[in-house]
Amino acid sequence: MKTFDPQAMYSEWMSQLVNHNPWQEWMKPATSVAHLPILDVLKEAGATINPTALAQLQADYMREFGQLWQSFTVSKLPELNDKRFSAKDWHNHAMHSYSAASYLLNARFLMSLAESVEAPAKIKQKIGFAVQQMIDALSPANFLVTNPEAQSKLIETKGESLAKGITQMLADMQKGRISQTDESAFEVGKNVATTEGVVVFENRLFQLIQYTPLTKTVHQRPLLMVPPCINKFYILDLQPENSLVRYAVEQGHTVFLVSWANPDASMSDVTWDDYVEQGAIKALEVACAISKQDKVNAFGFCVGGTIISTALAVLADRGVHPVSSLTLLTALLDFSNTGVLDVFVDEMQVAMREQTIGGGGLLPGRDLASTFSSLRANDLVWNYVQSNYLKGEAPPPFDLLYWNADSTNLPGPMFCWYLRNTYLENKLKNPGALTVAGNKVDLGKIDAPLFVYGSREDHIVPWQAAFASTQLLNPTNKDKNSFVLGASGHIAGVVNPPAKKKRSYWINPSAVGTDTNAWLAGATEHAGSWWPVWAEFLAEHGGRMVKAPSVAGNKDFAPFEAAPGSYVKVRAD
Repeated sequence: MKTFDPQAMYSEWMSQLVNHNPWQEWMKPATSVAHLPILDVLKEAGATINPTALAQLQADYMREFGQLWQSFTVSKLPELNDKRFSAKDWHNHAMHSYSAASYLLNARFLMSLAESVEAPAKIKQKIGFAVQQMIDALSPANFLVTNPEAQSKLIETKGESLAKGITQMLADMQKGRISQTDESAFEVGKNVATTEGVVVFENRLFQLIQYTPLTKTVHQRPLLMVPPCINKFYILDLQPENSLVRYAVEQGHTVFLVSWANPDASMSDVTWDDYVEQGAIKALEVACAISKQDKVNAFGFCVGGTIISTALAVLADRGVHPVSSLTLLTALLDFSNTGVLDVFVDEMQVAMREQTIGGGGLLPGRDLASTFSSLRANDLVWNYVQSNYLKGEAPPPFDLLYWNADSTNLPGPMFCWYLRNTYLENKLKNPGALTVAGNKVDLGKIDAPLFVYGSREDHIVPWQAAFASTQLLNPTNKDKNSFVLGASGHIAGVVNPPAKKKRSYWINPSAVGTDTNAWLAGATEHAGSWWPVWAEFLAEHGGRMVKAPSVAGNKDFAPFEAAPGSYVKVRAD
């Protein structure tokens, strides 16, 4: 089965900017499934649908279509419970309402077909994903001739909106991606990633930032933060009011943070072992040396959590235990449940990557960005097609989306090892199944209290998968493990400062068991941010309060560059 290529789908759409013939053909009443596009997907995947179930789906579809047509003939407007069609222009004219309603009916029918296929679970998931991508791309909101909002704007502006939209589309084609925000409004180190600090160490993999204290006294044990290497670190330090880094400094912690290099051709040979040994382990050594402590509080976000946990397991196998606590935010250690990302991982796809870049090379950041955008195509692709191109609206400034567009490359050997040994074969959770940096990896040997955070609507790291880390760490003393569930998704759930008083979180003080449903059933919901709960955990394991250091670094690791450093400013494009 072919993999979904969001860039190809987007390019095909651009070639049909005002051509609605493919959409009209697709939207014809499905009196027969013989010509439905989903059949190509099913045929290629070797999947079938039970004839009885298919007949029932067709009967239900024709009944609903008949009701819709009858409403249209008597000028009764259908209900459109979809935010894509919430504007008044979709409701002011029966033809546009009927167009949207027909699309939604056909979309439900196609997804019902996809859900009814008889195939292994993974194939069925891929079929569902491919069909959903097709459905999203063919929305009438995505075409000028079927989008009444864009048509109204065209008339109101006497054609200026279309001219501006085409200009913006051509500019995006030059960039190779869709603009989601006004990128000229931000600059790293100027109005994002502004928490004061200095770079105290660097090698070819990362720079280590030590942040300036904001309190007179600090906990004696510092906090080492390891962000994901597939994105820039400043998602944790966007602006002062939503910076998790600044919040930790304000809580009286000496914060060190890893700023990963954005790999170029000179790093095409870097491996997963390098990220663990020369990356996380080296950062631990430097943080301990500067703070004169034998233990630090360790923190890993997303892939950063996988890296720091692997590093700690390697060190444990060497008889070294350098952390007094471990925090994992939306991180995977057990890859049994990888959510929708699972559609991109199978033996064929991994082998293809290994053949092309496994022995050396780079995975371009734009490939990763395109993949992640496809996971929420309506929000991260077609929403901007409609506003930027069809309506000629300039995207407003938004710090999170600026960060989202600032992609990073990955070394091919590192990426391929990660893809095969975690996502495909799920070996990290099995004691001794992997050897990293010369040592057997057994996560159960990590001896440190654990704080795990998951986001309830996370489509990249399902919260149940984040919860699974509590079963791998401290296996004989799970009282040392705590889990907090936050509202929203992978990023918005994490970046939720207390001052905003937004969203909510769930905690269950009882010992973490093995059943996520039981944990949630016994959990209590609290309004606001989960950050203060984490702050209490850190304070408990941060040691006594001491005078804040007056200078950063030491004689062996002298500061040489102001935060956020130079590595984070290197762009992949």
